[in-house]
Amino acid sequence: METGKQEKIEVVAIIPARYHSNRFEGKPLALINGKSMIQHVVERAQAVKLLSRVVVATDDQRIADCVASFGGEYVLTRNDHVSGSDRLAEAAELLNISEHDVVVNIQGDQPLFAPEVIEQVAKPLLDDPSLPMATLIYKIIRPEEINDPNHVKTVFDHEMNALYFSRSPVPFQRNPEEKIGPTYYKHLGFYAYRKGFLLTFVALPEGEWERFEKLEQLRALEYGYRIKVVLTSHDSIEVDTPEDLKRVEEFIINNTAESRST
Repeated sequence: METGKQEKIEVVAIIPARYHSNRFEGKPLALINGKSMIQHVVERAQAVKLLSRVVVATDDQRIADCVASFGGEYVLTRNDHVSGSDRLAEAAELLNISEHDVVVNIQGDQPLFAPEVIEQVAKPLLDDPSLPMATLIYKIIRPEEINDPNHVKTVFDHEMNALYFSRSPVPFQRNPEEKIGPTYYKHLGFYAYRKGFLLTFVALPEGEWERFEKLEQLRALEYGYRIKVVLTSHDSIEVDTPEDLKRVEEFIINNTAESRST
């Protein structure tokens, strides 16, 4: 009998997608240049060699049928989940993912994400077996995002472990007359979890800071779990409204035109 042989860790991407949305009903099925947004997301994820599997987790048959129409894989989950992490955890159980495998949460409303970010967010968990969770951050370059509560700010220690996430500008600049202000980093909604921790995480009671900020990642920090943050050079446009969808379409059209002219 062999001893000391470590089982290979698989990295599985799960894309939570729900039909009902207060700001944008049917968002995953919205067309971008003739292709549904969920197809854009799935195809980008499938381009990541690190991933052994890409699965859409949805509670809506219309989304499931759409995914099946372009040959994607899906799993049907309950329709009473209050967060994407809850849906992610149920899907991970239904897919029989191993406790030590890495589950990457890819938001279904980010159709332009760079495939490299998936490897970036998963790598810390592959390098450190004791790490339960990782996520991405991006240096804010658009000043209007600093005070925008929809762009979540992050502060972290010298080991790149998250200290706090907030919808408010953190850190607060006590002396505004200083010539050099703080650098702000925003949180990008890509997570990597060890599957065993994902189940632990969704079973934890809601945290106090989570309740006020409406940021579920604060629950992990409040209960003493580490979140490694990875600084990426790739921003990602989130589609929350039909106006955002137009911005994405314009981005694709402009980049296609540029590539043809070079």
